[in-house]
Amino acid sequence: MNATLRTFAARLDAYERLVRLDRPIGMLLLLWPTLWALWLAHGGIPPLAVLWIFVLGTAIMRSAGCALNDWADRDFDAYVQRTRDRPLAAREIRPWEALVVAAVLALCAFGLVLRLNALTIWLSFAALAIAVIYPFLKRFFWMPQAWLGIAFGFGIPMAFAALTNSVPPLAWALLAANICWTVAYDTEYAMVDRDDDLKLGLRTSAILFGRHDVAAVMTCYGLFVAILAGIGAWQHYGGYYYAGVMSAAAIALYHYQLIRDRSREGCFRAFRHNNWIGFAVFVGIFADTFKLAPLVAGFTR
Repeated sequence: MNATLRTFAARLDAYERLVRLDRPIGMLLLLWPTLWALWLAHGGIPPLAVLWIFVLGTAIMRSAGCALNDWADRDFDAYVQRTRDRPLAAREIRPWEALVVAAVLALCAFGLVLRLNALTIWLSFAALAIAVIYPFLKRFFWMPQAWLGIAFGFGIPMAFAALTNSVPPLAWALLAANICWTVAYDTEYAMVDRDDDLKLGLRTSAILFGRHDVAAVMTCYGLFVAILAGIGAWQHYGGYYYAGVMSAAAIALYHYQLIRDRSREGCFRAFRHNNWIGFAVFVGIFADTFKLAPLVAGFTR
């Protein structure tokens, strides 16, 4: 009985690591842009039912994406220092199991989306296609990080669609900012694996940028901040919003200190620290929309 329990616990642990429940940073990087969009689309705290659907859906789809990504990379991960202990690479679970997990989780997420309007449901099919394509891009596309930015930011147009039944230019501008941010932090991530990826013949932005990688990361951070600042001026957001954006800029400058020597440890630390950039922007948006909520309510009476 003890042996059976140990085997069962080991299987659960393998599935947990497959969907990265032990590493929540990816879920947070996916969640922050969605929360930005929900608050900006509604002009304040969104309806709790919609908020719950997006938060839970984000967590589920991130887990599904991880399972699919590990299935796609199962022949590479064993040769990469950072990923060699993943369940598929370590042969703790079989490839078909990862596909089943990904499919079941995707269906659960779709069940949540069905509670929203038709436009959001249609956009969810685009989101699924983008997520399915991403794991294979590093085989032939030099900037999979840009595609990841679309995948990680597609909650933005879906949030606007759910709350306004439209996808206005503001949503696409916010998505553009997220793409720049994602290229920055995922290039930091790719810098950790660059030597291994080169040996395997894979393509990443860290390899593409080469010796200009640090400058490219900081340029992408700069574009991210500039687009957010431009959105603030365009939409007439207030001081709290700009305080959040400037806090994010300050954190990005700190990342330069972490990545300038290109050490694996520094680059990985910078990548993980991006959670605070997303948090800073959200706090600024939350404070600004909270301040504006009574004004918005007055105009909509």
